[in-house]
Amino acid sequence: MKFVRFGESGKEKPGVVDDQGKIRDLSGLVTDITGDALGGKLSESLKHVDISTLPLAPEGARLGPCIAQVGNFIAVGLNYADHATETNAQIPKEPILFNKARSCIVGPYDDVVLPPNSTKSDWEVEIAFVISKRASYVSEDEALDHVGGYFICNDVSEREYQLEREGQWVKGKCCPTFGPIGPWVVTPDEVGNPQDLSLWLEVNGERLQNSTTRNMIFPIRTLVSYISQYMILEPGDIVTTGTPPGVGLGMVPLRFLKRGDTMKLGVEKLGIQEQRVI
Repeated sequence: MKFVRFGESGKEKPGVVDDQGKIRDLSGLVTDITGDALGGKLSESLKHVDISTLPLAPEGARLGPCIAQVGNFIAVGLNYADHATETNAQIPKEPILFNKARSCIVGPYDDVVLPPNSTKSDWEVEIAFVISKRASYVSEDEALDHVGGYFICNDVSEREYQLEREGQWVKGKCCPTFGPIGPWVVTPDEVGNPQDLSLWLEVNGERLQNSTTRNMIFPIRTLVSYISQYMILEPGDIVTTGTPPGVGLGMVPLRFLKRGDTMKLGVEKLGIQEQRVI
């Protein structure tokens, strides 16, 4: 199933996408779309509900971030070998982990705001997932049992802040609006194999990223298991898994986002995002 949150920022309601692609209001059945709700078998309980009888969301309603009550926002760096190569970085022997701030999360069609004095803001299409069951020291064999759903993340990054300032990558990863997620979170049964999905990104209609999750160095089951060796993953934690080649940092000459640009990006089975840069 595809779960969504709609409405003005801070007042989103939970919804589900019906067979005709229309959004149905779930607020009479569930408080919100959270990791706990997904772990509570929300989709199983809805199998006994005629979704077509639920109220429709208002036409043209804004789509908010697809997950509410996010805990940790964990990201994986350089998880595609050809992306590492294009940015002159070593191919990692273990997953590179960093954090994005929860405060950077926005909806899939919200504007992306360039930080003051930014000159090197960049795009990154990624597949992300939400934890729905507590994970601590889990094996790869059981890792995917802890995933409640998958969605798109645009890991927007300010490269000067990330790479040219002292300290860790988080400086370039946490600016407000730098974490669009959605449009919806898709349950694992509908996604199938998360390591066999195409993903792409366009800037102003030009396709710059075009790859497949088959090319990830560390697949999602490995990431869940690996991260759980260093921290407890709780329901509501989200993980974005790295980007393929085609980012502005890897281009010759370098190319970065500017006011008025439009980013459009998609992951197979997970929908499409679009953001205007302001």
